[in-house]
Formats: sequence, structure tokens, C-alpha cells
Amino acid sequence: MAVTFAELAVGQEVARAEVVVDRARLVRYAGASGDFNPIHWNDRVATAVGLPGVIAHGMWTMGAAAGPVTEWAGDPGAIVDYQVRFTRPVPVPDPGSTTVEVVAVVGALDEAAGTARVDLTVAVEGARVLGKAQAVVRLS
Repeated sequence: MAVTFAELAVGQEVARAEVVVDRARLVRYAGASGDFNPIHWNDRVATAVGLPGVIAHGMWTMGAAAGPVTEWAGDPGAIVDYQVRFTRPVPVPDPGSTTVEVVAVVGALDEAAGTARVDLTVAVEGARVLGKAQAVVRLS
């Protein structure tokens, strides 16, 4: 589905998703990213440094939040800028999983540039885990 600039309005929700993360996904992400920091797989190390337990990689969380925007835009190359602030960790229990909730809303439109700024609310159990999460998407 090709999204066009003319279809959008500020405040319009354009994507919503729930992304589940468990320990197995963290192991796969560590292998793909090369980030084998033990806070992402060892509860003893994570709690020793003051964390609530094993936490998801920040870059995994950032990527998980961008996924719904990429799907909505229909082209990963349409995202011309993406920024977040990490505000709190995403604990991942064992056994079990954590659900990261993503809601994407049009925050601003730039007609001259043909871009939409998409503001993301990214939360776990109602608590924001990314702050000032924004993607700029170029549309036709």
C-alpha cells in the first residue's frame, strides 16, 4: 500500500502494534548485532548493576518501534530520519515474555519537503520506554 501525503492529517494514527520479546529473541538479536553484554542474558549480572533483571537491547527496542512505521510507509527507504531517547529499560522475564506497545501518530506535515513526522509512543505495561521517538517519512 503506497501512502500519499494528501491522505494524512496531523493527529492521525497511522500504525499500532504489539511486539513480543522473550529471552530467545534476545539471544538471536545478540548474535545478529554482536552485542553480548551479559545484562541482556544473565540475571545475576543485570541485578548486580542495578537493573530489575535481564533487559532487552536498546537497539532492539528502537528497531521494534520503527517496524510498524516501515510497514505503514511500505518502504524502509522512506524513513529519512529516526531518533529516540531511551527512558527506561525493557525487562524480559524468564520464563515468559514482554510486550512492547507501539502507537504511531502524525505529529507534523511538511508539504514543501513531502514529509510527515511520525511521533511514536512506545511503552511496556503503560510505562514509556522510549521518549521523543520520532521518524520522518518521505511520501509521494
